[in-house]
Amino acid sequence: MEWTRSETIGLASAACVFCRGLGLRKTPVREEARPCGCVFRAIFRACFVRYRHCVERAGVTSNLTLDHAEGPTGNRFWGRRNEEYIADFELTSRRSLNEEEYGVFKWHFLYGADWKLCIDKIGVDKGTFFHRVYLLQEKLGRVFREMQPYALFPLDEYFSGIARKKISVMHLRRSGERPETTLDETVVASTNLIEMPLRSDEVSHRFPTRKRGQKKVA
Repeated sequence: MEWTRSETIGLASAACVFCRGLGLRKTPVREEARPCGCVFRAIFRACFVRYRHCVERAGVTSNLTLDHAEGPTGNRFWGRRNEEYIADFELTSRRSLNEEEYGVFKWHFLYGADWKLCIDKIGVDKGTFFHRVYLLQEKLGRVFREMQPYALFPLDEYFSGIARKKISVMHLRRSGERPETTLDETVVASTNLIEMPLRSDEVSHRFPTRKRGQKKVA
């Protein structure tokens, strides 16, 4: 896929010293614009937060979604997006990482162990552990975005799908001739809104939501 600045600038870190918050950095040899590592780490964190949200709701059966299948038939199929996302996230990570990287990923991200327990289980020092964490975040972030034909990121496209349709475009002719409306190859893609993860209990207690009609107490 072709990365553009309009896609990376919203994911880049403002404090990154490599891309200066733009999300793209030039290679030293060919001077080609490539996505920065902070962009891939942001993609991984967004996918991981959604994964944890789906795992927390694993005891509650998710709603069925009716999706349209691409192709000339236009068939429809039912699915459970939360359970499918959990499976895709874990299986994609397992196939993309080697044994050493997957050991860090399993203990730190899947099991939720802190770095002290991870270095005891894996048998590495603290610096090597965090270095592997940063590398696997960049590696999985790229995989989650560049997967074909269906990527895990953006999340709204994964959970709601993409509706592609052709639109009619009015072509203006020369003076003296009437404009003509034809159906050409112009394709517009749109997505539906999805349910975002709810606020955690800690945030809800610290910043409670006021009800309608309730006055703010000074």
